[in-house]
Amino acid sequence: MRTGRLVSMLLMLQARGRITARALADEFEVSVRTVYRDVDQLSAAGVPVYADRGPGGGFALLDGYRTDLTGMTRAEAETLPIAGLPGAADALGLAEPLRSAQLKLVAALPKGAAGASRIGSRLHIDPVDWYRRPEPAPLLPLLATAVWEQKRIAMHYRSWSDTQLRRCAPLGLVLKAGNWYLVAKARTRIGIYKASSIEDLEMLDETFERPDGFDLQAHWSQMVVRFEQNLLKDTATLLVKREAISDLHALGAAAADRAVCGLPDDEGWCRVTLPVEEERQAARQLLRLGPRVRVLEPPALRDALCRLAREVAEMNAPA
Repeated sequence: MRTGRLVSMLLMLQARGRITARALADEFEVSVRTVYRDVDQLSAAGVPVYADRGPGGGFALLDGYRTDLTGMTRAEAETLPIAGLPGAADALGLAEPLRSAQLKLVAALPKGAAGASRIGSRLHIDPVDWYRRPEPAPLLPLLATAVWEQKRIAMHYRSWSDTQLRRCAPLGLVLKAGNWYLVAKARTRIGIYKASSIEDLEMLDETFERPDGFDLQAHWSQMVVRFEQNLLKDTATLLVKREAISDLHALGAAAADRAVCGLPDDEGWCRVTLPVEEERQAARQLLRLGPRVRVLEPPALRDALCRLAREVAEMNAPA
């Protein structure tokens, strides 16, 4: 662990120039005293590192010094596909090899390409929507290990109806809207499981072979489209205020994409026909539009929306 930290510290000094002891301590999650000991170790090993004291000071390498110690390990190389998602790397337990891989890449660049990290230092990707927090998935690192090593797993999985023991072959992990999902094959069926709904997990000694030609990204995209389409079992005709047309995404992107909207009348109402989910769920979604929507068809959806609105009004009526 300490040897890896010394190498990473050397590469960081080479890539970034002067760095304070406090910045190094925060980066490697150690004390300032440990940083000074590490710098002494580097100096003892012949690395020309020196310290500038006072404001703006810090540790730096002598001008012109570059190390060739940039060979990337397999673990480091495997983290490169998620180099733009440090939060995901941390959740998967890959933060340390990813940081080391990035430092080695920068250190291996020609001296004139010192600004190669310019975009990375000015771009941050946050996959979680506003007003949301990712659901905790404490078993994710173990689950990821099973995926990497192609080990079968046994898990107690909590669905909307019950909790069952499932044995499956974990094929891949997907991060969607801040939440992690497992794509796994159980017997002959490939399914999706939410990582936060896994109550306990055992990685078995038995390995498995991945299905021939399986492409995680393509399979996930197909399953998402199929899932959204299967939810839209009915068709509704609505009157929607012109300014609320953009809010039809409350019914889901698949429904909004297939909406057929007419021109607004003199009062600003647009006739809209679109696919919807079953009436109770559709009523909950339409309630978000408030008085800016009127259901024409089907009558069952109109009745469900009336009942739901009445329940909300009664629940919140003045005492």
